[in-house]
Amino acid sequence: MPVVVDIDVMMARRKMSVGELADRIGITPTNLAVLKNGRAKAVRFTTLDALCAVLECQPGDLLRWEPDA
Repeated sequence: MPVVVDIDVMMARRKMSVGELADRIGITPTNLAVLKNGRAKAVRFTTLDALCAVLECQPGDLLRWEPDA
């Protein structure tokens, strides 16, 4: 898939665990893992907003587009 998810990069920079981030944004650790591992088909803007607020970043820090090679 050409959309790459970099949530794990931002989590590492903030030294935050999946459980802590999931709790702070209000989703289950399982659903966060689905997002983090790029297996999600969609992400709600409210979830993206919460991720950016907690991780103190921009949406482009979490998602990037790479064309298929």
